[in-house]
Amino acid sequence: MLDDATASRLLELGISRRRFLSFCAGMASLMALPQAMVPQLAAAATARNRPSVVYMSFQECTGCLESMVNSFAFRGGTTIDNLILNLISLDYQETLMAAAGEQAEEQLRTVTRTSGYVLVVDGSIPAQWDNGYFISGERSGVARFRDAARNAGLIIAVGSCASFGGLPKADPNPTGAVSIHDLMRQLGVSKPLINLPGCPPIPEVMTGVILYYLARGMPDLDDLHRPSMFYDETVHDECYREETYDDGPLARSFDDAAARRGGCLIKLGCKGPVTHNACATIKWNQGTSFPMMSGHGCIGCSEPDFWDRLNLNGQKGFYVPLADGEGDDDDDDDDDDDDDDDDDHDRRRGRGRGRGRGHDDDDDHDDDDDDDDDDDDDDDDDDDD
Repeated sequence: MLDDATASRLLELGISRRRFLSFCAGMASLMALPQAMVPQLAAAATARNRPSVVYMSFQECTGCLESMVNSFAFRGGTTIDNLILNLISLDYQETLMAAAGEQAEEQLRTVTRTSGYVLVVDGSIPAQWDNGYFISGERSGVARFRDAARNAGLIIAVGSCASFGGLPKADPNPTGAVSIHDLMRQLGVSKPLINLPGCPPIPEVMTGVILYYLARGMPDLDDLHRPSMFYDETVHDECYREETYDDGPLARSFDDAAARRGGCLIKLGCKGPVTHNACATIKWNQGTSFPMMSGHGCIGCSEPDFWDRLNLNGQKGFYVPLADGEGDDDDDDDDDDDDDDDDDHDRRRGRGRGRGRGHDDDDDHDDDDDDDDDDDDDDDDDDDD
């Protein structure tokens, strides 16, 4: 199944054939690829000509980088570390690199004089050139990003801060923070963009997107530039607690009997029905758990403006339900008193769903799927009739 070059490379890295094939098969499954793609993934993962990666951080907490580093400890052992560390050439990352100060800045300048590298960015960026909220290497965040993006072949915005503005952009947004997508529009930067939102993103999502890009190029993206393979379904769709959403029992507190028996957490503010992510399928900590499995509701961290999002009643807060009357009616007559709630729920589940496929290559990175949206609205009207 492995060609001689790949087998030889594995021998150099000290990785067993069985563990390596298990890793590639697992990644193919996560990305919904056929098992016939495993050899291609294997070849990409062991290629000697590793792509250059520049990883820059702006207004962030380093949680996204820590999450990515945790992907190195993949299921089945730690020797897979060598594979991931040899998958890319990480030529700049200020937290991980040994160089500092002027030496690190010179390394960044050297790498960005080349072309075709992958620019990974975490953190939002203050949009004003001269407001002083972000200065590094005696340059503003805007200037640093502009120069780094100029010769990049692909830009990956890692985390909700880079993808949508995140916490720094939360009201009242004192620094004028913007997402990478918005800054690209402001600067007129036209480059392929992949958003990997989450606070932080799932480690295997970051690893999987890099593997997919090396093996097959750009993945299919939704209208928010998120890879559909990981962000197509809502967290609610795949959550094991979802089966109690309509018929109950719903949890009324985090420690009541319903919560312990797997009752839906919608009454406690869970944002799963409007949040697109792979938490319930890939899970966290090498498949150990995810928030609802551990007893806490989804806070919607992979959606735009999740810090400030209002529910249908104009209320804000992580523990505020999406709407009054959400979920089952909890009465004893087994009737269907909550049809209206179900209709609202179905509409919310479709909101933000990726309909477009591929990357919008025009200069403004705007959404060209308005016609699709209109068609979807017409379909909804027909269903109501």
